[in-house]
Amino acid sequence: MKSVLVIGLGRFGKHIVEKVDELNHQVMAVDRNEDRVNEVLPMVTDAQIGDATNKNFLASLGVDNYDVCFVAIGDDFQSSLVVTSYLKELGAKKVVSRASQEVQRQFLLRNGADDVIYPEKQLAEWSAIRHTTDRVLDYIALDEEFAIYDLTVPEEWVGRTVGELDIRKKYGLNLLAVRGQGNPSIAVTSETEMKPNQTILVLGKWKDIQRCFRI
Repeated sequence: MKSVLVIGLGRFGKHIVEKVDELNHQVMAVDRNEDRVNEVLPMVTDAQIGDATNKNFLASLGVDNYDVCFVAIGDDFQSSLVVTSYLKELGAKKVVSRASQEVQRQFLLRNGADDVIYPEKQLAEWSAIRHTTDRVLDYIALDEEFAIYDLTVPEEWVGRTVGELDIRKKYGLNLLAVRGQGNPSIAVTSETEMKPNQTILVLGKWKDIQRCFRI
């Protein structure tokens, strides 16, 4: 179990609280808006109404005791920047801040953020890839280049083995798992045969996925 501090309880911050609670971690939620704080009370270990840009208030939370601090302020970048900087000054172990533009990401990293997330950008990228191709069912970005893709098996692959397809050598892709009706099977060998109605988890670059699956 980890201890998590979430600052900013708009839609994004509230979703973080919900998920962290679902994962059975301890959550401290902070916002200057009393109504927002009251909404998350059933999901958190503790909550405070206050202005996180006030360094004394932030220090009173004991930020160095949390495993991770999320700065989920979405409508005031200056406040986000100040809070990020103060958290690091006060000894926060890990600070994850929200950004909506590349320039914001750069400033946040320079001011102490250990990681920066782009909710809108990441959702836009996921939606564009997911809903403009018939083959990609889902994907998880690992960095700027690599992602794990959940794909339907092409009809022309049915009956062929992983060794025969050899997508690692031809396209630089790694087949991680094969899924039928149940849970994914990670016991993939060169003898694993592709079957109808299967999906596969593939690790690689988007441009290589496009070449291999003719997207």
